Amino acid sequence: MLKKITLLGVLALLGTVTVAGTGAWSYVRTGVTTASESVRSSVPIEWELKRARQMIQDLKPEIANNLQVVVREEVEVKKLSDQIVKKQASLAQNRDDIMRLKEDLQSGSTKFVYAGRNYSASQVQEDLSHRFKQFQVHEATTSKLEQVLDARERNLDAARMKLDEMLAAKRELEVQVENLQARMTMVEVAQTASPVSIDDSQLSHTRQLLDSIATRIDVAERLVDSEGSLAGSIRLDEPQDDNLLDEIATYFGEGQPEVQTLVSSQEL
Repeated sequence: MLKKITLLGVLALLGTVTVAGTGAWSYVRTGVTTASESVRSSVPIEWELKRARQMIQDLKPEIANNLQVVVREEVEVKKLSDQIVKKQASLAQNRDDIMRLKEDLQSGSTKFVYAGRNYSASQVQEDLSHRFKQFQVHEATTSKLEQVLDARERNLDAARMKLDEMLAAKRELEVQVENLQARMTMVEVAQTASPVSIDDSQLSHTRQLLDSIATRIDVAERLVDSEGSLAGSIRLDEPQDDNLLDEIATYFGEGQPEVQTLVSSQEL
């Protein structure tokens, strides 16, 4: 069983090497990349915005740690600066003492009194030599400390600048997320908002009916006009003027013999 598993592993490894050694491996990588892009595209934008906000929040511990480093370095630099100031003051005092002893020896005296005690010239010479050597050591040490202080101050300035850049970048990212959220909100509003719908179907039907009636009346008027006189437009005979009096006389039989006789008998 172990041999089979080992054999399968070797075959799988050989297959991987074969694929990697040919152009087929590029297809595999392209497929993986395409699948990854497809997955990212299918993630809702709102969820991605939440993830971006969380990533910005995750910057806070890192910024806090860097701030702590900067503050600690500021304290150390201040201590080093104070130490150098003290050493410089001590060097100045030691230099004055050395110069005093030097001047005393140059005076040619053989005995000297310092703080109520007597010293020979050889003792002063030995003390001066010791003081001078110590001065040189402390001066070199102070010079090194000044170089260290200068380097640490430059590093501290760089760290402060880096911290300020991180804070500015964080604020910029927050603004970008808020802008993207506002744009997404506008898109959602545009997608979900629908115009106010007013039902004017009855009005449309009424207008269609009136248009239909008007059309039918137009057709009827055209038909009536087309069925008019076909005799033409030129009058061939003079119009006859009917006499109203003659028409009445004729209606009542005036002028007829039998009517006149009937009227005369009634008058008698």
